[in-house]
Amino acid sequence: MRRQLCIALLAISSAASFISAANAQSEIFLCDDGHGSKTYQNTGASKGCKKVDLPGITTIPGLSRKPAAVTAAARPSSGPADFPKVDSSTQKARDSDRKQILLDEMRTEEQKLSDLKKEFNGGEPERRGDERNYAKYQERVATLKDELGRTEKNIDALKREIGNLK
Repeated sequence: MRRQLCIALLAISSAASFISAANAQSEIFLCDDGHGSKTYQNTGASKGCKKVDLPGITTIPGLSRKPAAVTAAARPSSGPADFPKVDSSTQKARDSDRKQILLDEMRTEEQKLSDLKKEFNGGEPERRGDERNYAKYQERVATLKDELGRTEKNIDALKREIGNLK
């Protein structure tokens, strides 16, 4: 019996603290510090504070979802009615042209990669006559290394793009 009474008192006190916390959160004060700076606080203990009356929180219930079959039927399967249509033979020709362009770009990038690797010479390219300063040489080596990485990434991207074609 005593245990039940303790539990009941605990429940009542926690509910009362919850209600007071909810009331405290709804009171907002606008305080002016005298220098023109305004702050919002949850207590109006300092001088120059005025309570701000805020409207209650409005909740709007969410829309219920319609079944997928209904939404798919309601939505048009293609673009607008005046959107130009392309026949399949024209689209195949465009796809073929696109693939050829990508293949040409890949050949160009592979040639560029080959030339860069030859010039890079495994990280020790030959020094030029205008590179008497070692820092200039190191800058050129770093630039070559960056260019090699970019070219390899371009080739990988082109391979992925060609792989995505039908």
